[in-house]
Amino acid sequence: MVNFIQLVIGMIFILVAAMVFCNALEHLGEKLGISEGVTGSIFVAVGTALPEAIVPLIALFGSSASAGGAGAGAEIGIGAIMGPPLMLSTLSVALMAFSVWKQRGLDGLIRPEKTGLNRDLKFFTFGYALAILLAFSHNFYANRIIDVVVVMILVLSYFMYVMLTIRASSALVKDGHATEAEDELYIKHYLKLPNNLITVAFQAIAGFVGLVYFAHVFIMGITGTSAALGIPAFLLSVVLIPIATELPEKVNSIMWIRKGRDTLAMANITGAMVFQGLLLPVMGILFTSWQLPAEKAISCITTFIAIAWFFVHSSKGQHFKVKHFIVNGGLYIVSLLVTLMVFN
Repeated sequence: MVNFIQLVIGMIFILVAAMVFCNALEHLGEKLGISEGVTGSIFVAVGTALPEAIVPLIALFGSSASAGGAGAGAEIGIGAIMGPPLMLSTLSVALMAFSVWKQRGLDGLIRPEKTGLNRDLKFFTFGYALAILLAFSHNFYANRIIDVVVVMILVLSYFMYVMLTIRASSALVKDGHATEAEDELYIKHYLKLPNNLITVAFQAIAGFVGLVYFAHVFIMGITGTSAALGIPAFLLSVVLIPIATELPEKVNSIMWIRKGRDTLAMANITGAMVFQGLLLPVMGILFTSWQLPAEKAISCITTFIAIAWFFVHSSKGQHFKVKHFIVNGGLYIVSLLVTLMVFN
């Protein structure tokens, strides 16, 4: 019972801390005069993706994972790395689209800025595919030099992605895609403090500290619940951890798209996917055996199908329709059902 309470408390306060952190980053983007693409794909995306980064780290170093990557800690860590891209590319975009179904209709258009969207999708596909191929290869052969080379490629690719996104910012601002914070800075609203760079930084740090602490609480809860129920830790981490850690992306994107800010809504999701596809696997490669047996590949395969569905419509040069993203939600349900059958 105590473990379940820890799980619920951790899940709730991860969301609260992420909202505090993202609110500060929105105001930072506005003060710096950068585009919604940069704010969504880098600042807010990294902020809301921090739980995905923190949870596997705590699982790997805070549990009894062995050097070879065995144990519940490694299982949860690998599951927490592979699960979030599936959640974002399927359920998250489906919920975002569903939230404007009545406003726009099934054939209603969703109009994100295409240049940034295509850049996000290409970088994610490259990094995630490289990491998953390496995981498959570890089932038969592992070489530490190859692992290090892949890690370097992933890290450098993310650095290149950030540089390209920032470089495109000024042109997007001129085209009317500048960042504007929708909500008042929380620390100003509740504590009556001034809205300046110092208070924005203070709120961001407070949100980050909250993310670290409650991610630890959540991991303790999920590990204990897994043991008590006799459910594989990997299954719980693929299903439950993404639900908790992806809540900020879902909530923010739904709020933004309902206000007609399609670019910010989509960039929040796809930017987080780039972070997850390029940087999160680095932790798995360095600190676990990073193996992907066939029964654990379902989430990865579904993610690639969802991304292919993105590319089919993005490559046409047309805007997405609401019904296109609802298909992604169906992919998530199918993946979940197959995963449950495999682990039953």
